[in-house]
Amino acid sequence: MSHNYLERSGNSCELCKSQLELKIVHLEPETKVFDSGIVLCEKCNNTAFTEEILDVQHWRCLNESIWSEYDAVKVFSWRILNKIDQDWSRELLEMIYFDDELQKWADADPQTSNHIEQVIHLDSNGAVLQNGDTVTLIKELDVKGANFSAKRGTAVRNIRLVHDNPEQIEGKIEGQSIVILTKFVKK
Repeated sequence: MSHNYLERSGNSCELCKSQLELKIVHLEPETKVFDSGIVLCEKCNNTAFTEEILDVQHWRCLNESIWSEYDAVKVFSWRILNKIDQDWSRELLEMIYFDDELQKWADADPQTSNHIEQVIHLDSNGAVLQNGDTVTLIKELDVKGANFSAKRGTAVRNIRLVHDNPEQIEGKIEGQSIVILTKFVKK
């Protein structure tokens, strides 16, 4: 069942058609019945796995991707649509029909399963951080590989959580993308 996903997608995100910073993501749980790979851009990848869907207008692209000929694209689109509380997303969900096998896979979203351990990012005060939050530096930080220091009190907007490390977030300071330890920020 292996595919050349980039060729299949035309070197673009299979949801929004962006060609920036593409990644191949495999939907969980992996299945022997369906090919689980999908090509996502950085924006779709970073925001699709959050609990609360922000930038609802971006996800209007699901109007097309839900009808993809590839099961992984349809399932991923369905899972995101179920997180969006908008009239247009509910109407689209009502039009979709999956056979029993595909519906079972779509319903087995690990983000909603109790047995999946979720990484939680906490700031210096113990507040829970989420993708898209704005944080403030509580300490001056030397930025490795750049010619500046990030000053205490600097606001870092629209952070991204490092999904496999609860002690790290990513953000931009002076236009430079950097990794920041959560112990040096507050919400």
